[in-house]
Amino acid sequence: MLSLHRMRSLLVKFRTMQINQLRGLLYEFGVTFRAGRVAGLDEIRERMAELEDTLPRSIVLNLLEQLRRINLFEEDINQLEKRIGAWQKQEAACRAISEVPGIGRLTATALVATIGDAKTFRSGREFAAFLGLVPRQNGTGGKIRLGSISRRGDPYLRTLLIHGARSVLCHTKVPTAWQKAIQARRPANVAAVALANKMARTAWAILAHETSYEANHVSHRAA
Repeated sequence: MLSLHRMRSLLVKFRTMQINQLRGLLYEFGVTFRAGRVAGLDEIRERMAELEDTLPRSIVLNLLEQLRRINLFEEDINQLEKRIGAWQKQEAACRAISEVPGIGRLTATALVATIGDAKTFRSGREFAAFLGLVPRQNGTGGKIRLGSISRRGDPYLRTLLIHGARSVLCHTKVPTAWQKAIQARRPANVAAVALANKMARTAWAILAHETSYEANHVSHRAA
């Protein structure tokens, strides 16, 4: 499963490089398009007749070749995502953590494939530290100071969790009290990392204790 994720990640990188090269090439001729991959490519295809009239023939031929190559990348990416989605439907662990807001198909499958036996980690904090989502600690004279996150774990999985957290922060219709509080007192990026940390801990708890996601669950520490 992680091999499928690596192949998909590489294809996405190639696709992004092709699109950026395409934008740069057309910009040299004074042609600009809407921001965003989907919106930009749709506009290029809609304006092909106009481009054929204004650009040199050789540039138009290369443009068509680039678009064909991008289409092939997208087909390969879609095929890999279908295989990843099929594995998600088969694995009960993936389905369980997919109920957590911000954890989708890619994050759930990558997390389950990476973590293996969740009980290997003693706590959710230890798992979050494994992913590099906890702050560095520096201190002298008995005083501990917290810095930025350590980033010592799996960068791919950490990125998926942070992207999922940003999506929750931006698109949740009814935010929780915790989410409102963290967004009110922290910058957007700090809030996203904090939520990603919370998501990782929640996913660990679901896998380690073999439970289901409860939106209003309140943890209790032993006395």
